[in-house]
Amino acid sequence: MLNKYPMWKNLLVIVIIAVGAFYAVPNLFGEDHAVQVVGTRGTAVTPATETQVEQLLASKGIKIKRSELENGQLLVRVNNAEDQLLAKEAIASTLGENFSVALNLAPATPAWLEKLGANPMKLGLDLRGGVHFLMEVDMSEAIRKMEDAKVADFRSQLREQSIRYAGAKATPKGIEVRFRDAETLAKAEQYLKTHSNNEMEFTDTTDGDNFVLLATMSEHYLRQIKEDALTQNITTIRNRVNELGVAEPVVQRQGAERIIVELPGVQDTARAKEILGATASIEFHMVDQKTDLAAAKAGRIPAGSEVYKRREGGEVVLYKDVMLTGDHITGAQPSFDQYSRPQVSINLDAKGGSIFSDVTKDNIGKPMATLFIEYKDSGERNPDGSVKMNKVEEVISVATIQARLGRNFVITGLTHGEAQNLALLLRAGALIAPVSIVEERTIGPSLGAENIQNGLQAMIWGMVVVLLFMMVYYRAFGVIANLALTANLVMVVGVMSMIPGAVLTLPGIAGMVLTVGMAVDGNVLINERIREELRAGRSIQQAIHEGYGNAFSTIADANITTFITALILFAVGTGAIKGFAVTLMIGIATSMFTAIVGTRAIVNALWGGKRLKKLSI
Repeated sequence: MLNKYPMWKNLLVIVIIAVGAFYAVPNLFGEDHAVQVVGTRGTAVTPATETQVEQLLASKGIKIKRSELENGQLLVRVNNAEDQLLAKEAIASTLGENFSVALNLAPATPAWLEKLGANPMKLGLDLRGGVHFLMEVDMSEAIRKMEDAKVADFRSQLREQSIRYAGAKATPKGIEVRFRDAETLAKAEQYLKTHSNNEMEFTDTTDGDNFVLLATMSEHYLRQIKEDALTQNITTIRNRVNELGVAEPVVQRQGAERIIVELPGVQDTARAKEILGATASIEFHMVDQKTDLAAAKAGRIPAGSEVYKRREGGEVVLYKDVMLTGDHITGAQPSFDQYSRPQVSINLDAKGGSIFSDVTKDNIGKPMATLFIEYKDSGERNPDGSVKMNKVEEVISVATIQARLGRNFVITGLTHGEAQNLALLLRAGALIAPVSIVEERTIGPSLGAENIQNGLQAMIWGMVVVLLFMMVYYRAFGVIANLALTANLVMVVGVMSMIPGAVLTLPGIAGMVLTVGMAVDGNVLINERIREELRAGRSIQQAIHEGYGNAFSTIADANITTFITALILFAVGTGAIKGFAVTLMIGIATSMFTAIVGTRAIVNALWGGKRLKKLSI
């Protein structure tokens, strides 16, 4: 029988539209002003912290709508933006440096909808607001680290050539290598200069009985170090943003030493600040068992060793030579040992595994230390205006090497929070130089609210004009087209809410307005085809059947070509352009479904298989 859908197809149409509507519903509930509290460096946010915050805000006369303690972070919802700012200041001053306190906007979606996976769609920075960071790279530290690496290289090269030297160290003037006689100095200078690739400039000096070879970095090499530091830090920060799961972030350079990070629609601003600004890394050193700790603390320490503090208290003497750094780590996952103590499971690349295997093979039965390095903002400025960073080094574990280690091993001695953060940072990569957040702005949605209002007005007026035209010009079929058009918009919002990486931007709203026009275009083609068939003398049932069949190829061709264009925009575009492309692709898919399948289901249900003398079209 012509124009009859089987029951399963009608049910499928109803289910698809119902699912889209269900996931679109959370967008009706809006957002709450909130303050987010997260522990830093592994400090836990406990129920006692929640109680302390609630009592504090009550004493300040700030009414709490709801507080939620989940996944080690506290979210306190308040009534308005004024209470939000007051609450943030009060909480930050009371809890101190061990907690990160940030402003947030939390979805007001009912809990039962959240449990079913229904959440509002994410809005871009131009609509919802978000967080903006201006980060500064400490170039002096990047240069210092490279100087330390050069010192290690010089020592290794001179030992390989059996050239005896009295000492090698980095100084404010450059790298000094001391020799006992001028002949040895000349031999070392000739060899090092040949193998420096024009990166270093060498000069000879004397210091008492010592002959000193002073190596300084060339201007070209210094520029290369700074450029590499900025480029690698941008890559690392992008990786960290990806670990945070932020959709459509902006990570770009500003000038020679700064990086801009914008996280639109971010839900976890405190976590973002902690992870993006963190500069934690690890190094593995062998313990110097030959040096007496008391003598070392008194200043009598060999040139190749150094005293470090242990996290659990006390000190330990380590060799300065680094066995392995975090640069060779390819994977890191937090886990627990057999006694439920936090640990980080480490995977190394092939080169790192080979290095670690060789070093541990030669040191079985000897203690090895894991050195945890972190740079913190001191709150002071250097003479050049850059942020002064304090380097904090702690030995988090000392373990005896029981057997030859390969590409997989574990790090212990961490709290649960530190294990989580260290694993994330090691997966994303270590920063080649520490960064400091010199500017932080939580961008409010005031401008975004105006953009949303203007965009909605454009969409509503466009919809009204289209709906009136379709209803007047195509009568009953126009009403059906209007139902499909409404269902199409609901489904676009629902699909945008379902896709984790989809973000609605201002150009995205333009894409939705464009979708309205494209969706009604399909119905116009179908209705005109049906009219043509009726004028050609076809029966009503045949006209409906042929009208949908003949219009399908035209609609498909037009939409597929537009979809390919949107796909190319998504592939090569960035930021707002991607947002437009995503909205357009979703709109094309849903408009084809509602215009062809959805309206056909309604038409079949109303007129399919019936003997009709007249059709309202």
